[in-house]
Amino acid sequence: MFISFRGGKIHYTDSGKGVVIVLIHGYLETMEVWDQFAGNVIKNYRVIKIDLPGHGQSDLIGVTNTMDIFAGAIKVVLDFLGVRKCFLVGHSMGGYATLAFLRLFAEYLSGYCLFHSHPFADPPEVIEKRVKNIKLIESGKKDEMIPGFVNGLFAGTNLDLLKEKVEKSLKIASATSEATIIADLRGMMERPSLSDLVEAGKVPFLWILGMMDNHINHLAIQQKVRLPGNSRVVILHNSGHMGFIEEEDLSVKYLTEFAGSLVI
Repeated sequence: MFISFRGGKIHYTDSGKGVVIVLIHGYLETMEVWDQFAGNVIKNYRVIKIDLPGHGQSDLIGVTNTMDIFAGAIKVVLDFLGVRKCFLVGHSMGGYATLAFLRLFAEYLSGYCLFHSHPFADPPEVIEKRVKNIKLIESGKKDEMIPGFVNGLFAGTNLDLLKEKVEKSLKIASATSEATIIADLRGMMERPSLSDLVEAGKVPFLWILGMMDNHINHLAIQQKVRLPGNSRVVILHNSGHMGFIEEEDLSVKYLTEFAGSLVI
């Protein structure tokens, strides 16, 4: 299904019945990464998946995928479907989009989840790495960057165990256009810190982190946030950055338990 947004189209799916859970994918991903996970959640919930602008079957809107643009795309889908309250779940970059949505449209949220994500702006060393990746993409070397990045999303011990799923993630990442990759990198570099929103506790918050995440140090990142009383932190002990794949059953359990505790 598609809906118009800023002169282009946004692709989404809407399945199941009940309390609404919205799944937002991350960088070098599409809604397809949620397929198996969503299939288990749909048993008891209404699940909406969205291809962010430039990803999957959604059109790229501009040269920079700001988190506010992503938030606007999510809102357009919710408004079209008549959804006024939802539990918004964002993986990695999708978590940054989720926080932008929280800042702009908090009234739509009964709760939100940062899934292998965090509320801080890019530090200088990460910005430097993103700039290098932009130059790499612009020089036509996308295929040199993607395999190492995708492998790094998974815990090393899971690369062989989940070989087919790693290959699926690689296929999805490789299909992402150069323009979208650059737009995403620019948008992530520009995003502000929104840790104050998390700490304010206006909306219940679930934080899922991986003990073996190569991108986010779960111990260090927790020490930077004064968590509000309506939050919950879950550490997936056998996961890297892809817990909804690496420890799917536990991820479904924690996410649906939190969703079930929310006041709609």
